[in-house]
Amino acid sequence: MLANIAESVLATGCGRSYGDSCLNEGGALLDATGLDRFMGLDDAGVIRCEAGVMLGEILQVVVPRGWFLPVVPGTKWVTVGGAVANDIHGKNHHRAGSFGAHVTRFELYRSSGERLVCSPTENRELFAATIGGLGLTGLILWVEFRLQRIPGPGVAVERIRFANLAEFLAIAAEDPAHEYTVAWVDCLARGRSLGRGVYFRGSHAPLPGRVPPPSAPRFRIPFDAPGRLLNRATVSAFNAMQYRRGLRKRSKRTVPHEPFFFPLDAIGEWNRLYGARGFLQYQCVVPETQDGGVIRAILSRVASSRETPGLGVLKRFGPAASPGLLSFPRPGLTLAVDVAFRGRRTLDLLDQLDGLVRDAGGAVYPAKDARMSRESFRSFFPAWPAFARQVDPRFSSSFWRRVHVG
Repeated sequence: MLANIAESVLATGCGRSYGDSCLNEGGALLDATGLDRFMGLDDAGVIRCEAGVMLGEILQVVVPRGWFLPVVPGTKWVTVGGAVANDIHGKNHHRAGSFGAHVTRFELYRSSGERLVCSPTENRELFAATIGGLGLTGLILWVEFRLQRIPGPGVAVERIRFANLAEFLAIAAEDPAHEYTVAWVDCLARGRSLGRGVYFRGSHAPLPGRVPPPSAPRFRIPFDAPGRLLNRATVSAFNAMQYRRGLRKRSKRTVPHEPFFFPLDAIGEWNRLYGARGFLQYQCVVPETQDGGVIRAILSRVASSRETPGLGVLKRFGPAASPGLLSFPRPGLTLAVDVAFRGRRTLDLLDQLDGLVRDAGGAVYPAKDARMSRESFRSFFPAWPAFARQVDPRFSSSFWRRVHVG
């Protein structure tokens, strides 16, 4: 299959990774979206499908039957192979862990021509390296994993406004009572309002009427916005409006699952709002302290910089350990911030944040990275030597060549 390809190769799916882990400059990309067959679903909720099936396609099939994916990211346009390769996490990590924790087995095609079934008991080293392994161990052909039972296609959501990071931490202490939790955070707030935002928590619930069909984007951004449309003044005004939206500090309602889990899917090509130069997303996880010290320092550094932070998302990761050697989730607080790219000064800020994360014993998410150093990568992922031994010699990526020297 790979004998006639001279360059290095890398499988690609929907291309939703924000950095260069799904790019292979100078090499070949294998389009895995043609691997799109459903292969089985049993009464216990164990599903098997080829690696190119998208999460949204699975939900379309299983939600009317009373099932749901064990973990979903912020978009439904992700392939199952990508979910495994990035060991995706979601709003329920505090309860369910990462996607890899629900994978029972998969088949891996190696450049040697071998087709290996991997599981916690078969080819265990490759199983651990492939989950969160960024597609570097070979081509995932199919995946088998466990679904979860749900009472209906809705989500009962509670919205809570919080005034600062201390209030966020107090609310987050109640996470175990809720299936899903996440917070929008105003990354420009400072002083006593540092870390203010809106907390969302929810659980699966019945929804009267028929199951809503999958939704297409309600509208698309037709062109790249002017480079200075998103500046600190416009983002600050938007954040103030978002924070003050609604008269009550707390409100509850039941909504279809899509707008709760995938709000940005409603806007096609939303990244164009950042202009032609685009943006970088910085997502880190750091150990939690009583006052949220490292997250407090990161938010303060971002707010006092000259950069323009857009969307900010803050949540707590639970104690569940992932089976993957390079998996990003670990116990602590995780913060994701979109930052409009302004060249060297943006990179300098993110390098400063790397230092704070590194000193705290945390990590930065490879699936959303385009600039971490080799030294930072090795600090964030101390199991990298064991992982490197399982990398297929024909598979590579722009990310891997940046952070690893064989």
